[in-house]
Amino acid sequence: MTIRSIAGVLAPQQAKIAAMAAIAILLALNSARAAGDAARGATLYQGCGDCHSIDKNDVGPMHKGVVGRLAGSVAGYDYSPALKNSKIVWTEENLDKWLTGPDTMVPGTKMFYEVQDPKDRADIIAFLKEKAK
Repeated sequence: MTIRSIAGVLAPQQAKIAAMAAIAILLALNSARAAGDAARGATLYQGCGDCHSIDKNDVGPMHKGVVGRLAGSVAGYDYSPALKNSKIVWTEENLDKWLTGPDTMVPGTKMFYEVQDPKDRADIIAFLKEKAK
């Protein structure tokens, strides 16, 4: 085996390893981004405070225990018939869709506020998962 033949074998292998490492790093960054930043979400949640709180119903229903809860099921809150009958469970994925466009997800709902930025939605959801248990 010559140095040239060894280099010819190693270079593609090293390139393959480097490409796989780059893909792994990108996937890890995307996963971290998708997971959201609860601390940043707390700051963003202040904008939700015009209608919602964690512990009590207001213009909107309380958010305590929202992740995993059946939509339209908080006692003492007067939901729209559309949301009450939606049978939606508030998973992270459904909360993301909801925050993207509540009236698109459930036509006839009372909520109109949208969060367009995917990072903002992920951060708010992370905050709700952590703080609204």
